[in-house]
Amino acid sequence: MVADMKPEPTSLQEAVIYFANPDNCIDYLAIRRWPNGKVVCPTCDSDKVKFNPARRVWQCSSHHAKRQFSVKVGTVMEDSAIPLDKWLMATWLITNCKNGISSYEIASAVKVTQKSAWFMLHRIRLAMKDEALGAKFGKDGGEVEVDETFVGGSMRNMHKGRKAAMFAKRSQSVDSQGFKHLGKTAVHGILDRDERKIRATVVPNVKRETLQSAILNQVEFGAKLYSDDAVAYNELASLYAHDVVNHAQEYVKGRVHTNGLENFWSLLKRGLRGTYVAVEPFHLERYVDEQVFRFNNRKDLDAAGRFSLAVSQMVGRRLTFAELTGKVGAASLN
Repeated sequence: MVADMKPEPTSLQEAVIYFANPDNCIDYLAIRRWPNGKVVCPTCDSDKVKFNPARRVWQCSSHHAKRQFSVKVGTVMEDSAIPLDKWLMATWLITNCKNGISSYEIASAVKVTQKSAWFMLHRIRLAMKDEALGAKFGKDGGEVEVDETFVGGSMRNMHKGRKAAMFAKRSQSVDSQGFKHLGKTAVHGILDRDERKIRATVVPNVKRETLQSAILNQVEFGAKLYSDDAVAYNELASLYAHDVVNHAQEYVKGRVHTNGLENFWSLLKRGLRGTYVAVEPFHLERYVDEQVFRFNNRKDLDAAGRFSLAVSQMVGRRLTFAELTGKVGAASLN
């Protein structure tokens, strides 16, 4: 859109200076949204549009509703009055802070309210979600780790009223280990050692049919599959080269271990406990997506690369405040 663009930022300091110019913000987003250089109307898909530099919006030549549109339309930033520079600064911070960044820190750093910062961060986490689930892990007999963990507060730190309610509902515990995981949320993970990529998702329980269904959908048959000795992973040997490590005796048995996933669980819980402190199960999936994004792109991309990837994934995704707070029924977020 604009000729003679300055070099794109490669550090936070450069990003603050670069995105202080509103035109740079629009250029940066437009290049990633329309990489072929043709701006397309989000309503009718026509490329016959004209840019209005005074208002920084495009206008479609076809006559229809919503002829004028900004670069925010059709992205997670749609209908937001917050300027682009603040959106982009928040995105840079969350994509590059190893243990995450709280809404209070974002509110202080970019000068918005804490409520606005909280909403911004959840919408950015939606852009960080990896939707490319078509390719399976464990290609050509590769090594894959599978494991599950439980996220939630310690029972000893819980208010006695809530603890009593938990014990009253003990029959609905997510697993069969008594009160050990009572009141916690299960998260299942799959790690491809060759690709150095992980997929993690919140699951309703750790029953065999739940975990094995996730494995069958995401791991190639014949892959080398490593897990602990949980009953949920039984009967996988007919489809995979499945080997087990018994954590009651050892944590590593040659190549057989789940230490890669244990590392990820440690990073995830460190961020949840140290940065976010308390996360409701209803929102946990997005916090998991945030940590997965940083973990999967920690080696191949630098800070500017992770930021650019998150920005490019903002298009075609939408999260309203009503959806975020559960005030509407379950709806697609894409």
